[in-house]
Amino acid sequence: QVQLVESGGGLVQAGGSLRLSCAASGRTFSMYAVGWFRQAPGKEREFLAAITQSVTTTYNADSVKGRFTISRDYTKNMVYLQMNSLKPEDTAIYYCAASRDYSGSNYDRYDFWGQGTQVTVSS
Repeated sequence: QVQLVESGGGLVQAGGSLRLSCAASGRTFSMYAVGWFRQAPGKEREFLAAITQSVTTTYNADSVKGRFTISRDYTKNMVYLQMNSLKPEDTAIYYCAASRDYSGSNYDRYDFWGQGTQVTVSS
């Protein structure tokens, strides 16, 4: 079992930056790939980025376009999402999720989810 807790969300002006954190419990966290997703009101949950156990990263190029960077710190059981050049359309609840054997864009394939953190970008 893995428990995930996101933090770092908040209100930021367009063009600003935020770093989201995903804190994981459990000594086996290193055995999980982690993905970041977001969901805006009335929209589908959207894949943003994922990082594997071997620190291979993938991104949703259409949404991220070089603005977001995913990373992980095994010593702290943390995964981060650095978000730069934020836009009002980035406003959403951001979630991290973990899977032992999947690191793609299908949210149904992730086994564990955090409660989410709100990001609001003002224009």
